[in-house]
This record gives sequence, structure tokens and C-alpha cells, in this order.
Amino acid sequence: MKTILITLFSIIAPGVLLAQDFTKHLAEAKSLYSAGKLEDSRFAIEQTMQELDITVGKEVLKLLPAKLDALAGNSANDNVSGATGFVGVIIHRDYGVADKKAEIDMITNSPLIASINTILAIPFVGNSKDGTQKRIKLEGYKGLLQKNVNSQTNKTSYELQIPFSSTLLTFKVNDADEDQVMKMAALIPMSQIAKMLQ
Repeated sequence: MKTILITLFSIIAPGVLLAQDFTKHLAEAKSLYSAGKLEDSRFAIEQTMQELDITVGKEVLKLLPAKLDALAGNSANDNVSGATGFVGVIIHRDYGVADKKAEIDMITNSPLIASINTILAIPFVGNSKDGTQKRIKLEGYKGLLQKNVNSQTNKTSYELQIPFSSTLLTFKVNDADEDQVMKMAALIPMSQIAKMLQ
């Protein structure tokens, strides 16, 4: 019984504490606004939004698969952090080990969105003649797949960048071929993630 209560408390407590912080910052912003302290009110609202973004980021991690092909997820390395300045939240999960590894990173309000969208909008720019860069489509989302061959080890790695709304999803896989990368990328629930992060 004691174990059940402790487990239940550990599941419920973070949500309650977050709700309290969210409510606290919102009440603080309203109070500061009423007092005419607009700059302080804005800061309190920014704190509220950042907490909300971090909560959404944690929910996004729950959508990611536990395995990508034969690579097991390293949930101990999961990370959701608020960034300062003009970038939003950074969401990270990696799979596998050093020799064979895959990483998923998402950055909300990414400054690279405009650049990637420009490359994707112009077909002759998005596809390179040497085959190291090409445009792809996954779950209806356009992306940029880049191939990199390590000159010392002769191993191939790939980086897939998919913009949706103001979020940039980057998927990196080392020591793999294009078919393996696309097979793993197809396991990422792009539509669900895009819906949650819009």
C-alpha cells in the first residue's frame, strides 16, 4: 500500500507543482499588469509560456518510439530545456550506442526554419548533383536529407531536417545507409508531433 501511495504521489506531484507554478506566474503577470509594471508583467508571462512549452516538450517525448529499428532509446538522456532569447524549447532523445547511434532533436521557434524552407522551395537547390543532399517527403512533410561520408573511417552518416510550423526536427543517424535512415524516420510520428507543437 505504501509503495502504491508513493508511486501515485510521484506521478501526480509534478503535474500539480507545474500547475501551481503556471497559475502563480499567470496571477503574478495579471497583478503586475494591473499595477502598470508592464515589463515585469511581460517577464512573468514569458516564464509562464516557457513552462508550458517545456510541459508540451515532455509530452512530445512520450510520442517518440521506444526503439528505432534495432536501436533502443536512451530515455535517461531525454532532455527538454527552455532556451533563452529567440529560440524556444529544445527536445532531445537519442538511440543506440556510440558506434551505431541515432538522435532526434526538435527546436521550437528555430532560426533555421526560413533557410530550410527556402532550400526546400527551390528544387534545383535542394537536390545536389553529387547525391549528398536531396529533398524528401515524409508523412506529407518536406525535408532535406544530407549525406556525409567520414574521410577517415569511410562510414556514412545522414542528417534529416524537417520543418513544420516554427519547429525544426533534426534526425541524425551514423553508420547507416539511406534506406535504413528513411525506414527509421518513418517510425517518428511527424503528424502527431507537428499537431502538438503548433
